[in-house]
Amino acid sequence: MITFDVLTLKAWLKEQEEFLTGSRISKIQQPTRREFIFALRNNGETRQFYVNINPQFYHCCFVTKQTYADRLLEIPTQPPMFCMLLRKYLESSKIARVNQPENERILEFFIETYNEVGDVIELCLAFEFMGKYSNVILYNTDTDIILGCAHNVGTEKSREREIYGSLPYVYPPKQLKSDIYNYCGEFDYKTASDDFYMISKSFANLCQNCTTNEVKNYLKLENLTPAISRDYKTYSLYSTLLPKLNETLASVNEMIDKYYSHYIAKEKFSVLKTKYSSIVSQKLKKANKALKQIEYKMLTDSKADKYRLYGDLLMANLYNLKDYSNSVNVYDYENNKYIDIELDNLKTIKDNANNFYKLYNKAKTAKVKLTELYEDYHSKKVYFEQLLYSINFAESIEDLFEISDEIEENKPDKSKNKKSQISEIKRFEPDEQTTIYVGKNNKQNDYIISKIANENDLWFHVKDNAGSHVLLKTNTVTDDLILRCAQLAKEYSSVKNSSKIGIIYTKRKYIRKPPAANLGYVTYKNEKEIILD
Repeated sequence: MITFDVLTLKAWLKEQEEFLTGSRISKIQQPTRREFIFALRNNGETRQFYVNINPQFYHCCFVTKQTYADRLLEIPTQPPMFCMLLRKYLESSKIARVNQPENERILEFFIETYNEVGDVIELCLAFEFMGKYSNVILYNTDTDIILGCAHNVGTEKSREREIYGSLPYVYPPKQLKSDIYNYCGEFDYKTASDDFYMISKSFANLCQNCTTNEVKNYLKLENLTPAISRDYKTYSLYSTLLPKLNETLASVNEMIDKYYSHYIAKEKFSVLKTKYSSIVSQKLKKANKALKQIEYKMLTDSKADKYRLYGDLLMANLYNLKDYSNSVNVYDYENNKYIDIELDNLKTIKDNANNFYKLYNKAKTAKVKLTELYEDYHSKKVYFEQLLYSINFAESIEDLFEISDEIEENKPDKSKNKKSQISEIKRFEPDEQTTIYVGKNNKQNDYIISKIANENDLWFHVKDNAGSHVLLKTNTVTDDLILRCAQLAKEYSSVKNSSKIGIIYTKRKYIRKPPAANLGYVTYKNEKEIILD
């Protein structure tokens, strides 16, 4: 992606200056440490002014409802300290004028407000869009003293410019560049961003085939045709500078809003996907560890039959053996051989036999409990594998939201109603009488089985692995359709790259969801299997 440069800010301010001047700040919110939303009202219209000072996505624009949602903005119940400071000084105040210092990526709102005694004062809210040094700073224009900032900058972060409350506000050091309007030589796009004001590296790259005069005309910001390339790799104030495949937009603001909301949504999707994968992977790791421990315990505790045999042999030879012995040698009629049995010499033969029976009952009970525990952890393992598959299969942030309550069980959910809805299920229609449904996650799999399927529809699933439920609804079942569904079941599974895999299928009427089973879990019978090679 490209950076928010001086020229883009200048074009945006030129476009929005009329609305900004004289508008009132009706509401201030700070969703995250680096994002701000100002509700500005002017001429009966309210707009959401969005500011981002993240080093990756720094920019400002007016957002729409759609791009607001794309940015996944959630307002915290307890606002940060700097947000409370801005509300104290700026809410209900009027923006008297706006300004962009020459050749700087700084946007200034000069705001008329009142002090504690009711006198009119002027404050400046400066938005600095300068990579990792991006900041939002509030200062008094009479004294130039900083009242507060989004994040403080001390000597350990910057030797040239400290920023925090009670210090005087000063502009960043001037860059040693030239004015391109005073230059008449050849335009070298490789060094232009280092040589001239208002030219960023991204803009210079777009002007590779332009003459110096053409670049000067572009910098005048006349006859703008803002556009974004179809692959979202770049944007430009002039569509002619972009490849042929681009989308021309109605305004500079729309271009900025659409471009950066795309990348913010993409980044937040990636972060959330990684977070969910980590959570489920940890749960899966614990389940696998528990299963190994149970398997080991079951293996070492498999002495129930031996204790029963010892008890039976002692009782069978009760009157042939001496009490209070250290050990006895008896004939094992089950294995046709003599064996030695260690005894407690403080007990009679009968008491030793009863002790072996107690050990037998204890081992048998433990085995039952361990078997139940094993089955419980095995079902959890299967469920977590399915969840992990659903996360990896997710294509959008909505897909992740749909399964978030399964992953973060204790997290308070403000948009529970939204997340509880079933998103659009992937479907294929080979012909007019046939529809194939493919579930993205447990909720969709459950919905396909319980709401969409009829008893004679065919259900497909990859054997012994996590994957999507595939449902075939058709009037005429053919071998080609069965093969197509089997291929889809493999494609939408955790083993899609395997060379040889089994696909099971059966009718819906042979599928059952056990009581209290995990979401999307079913049992089946009368199944057939297809081996895909």
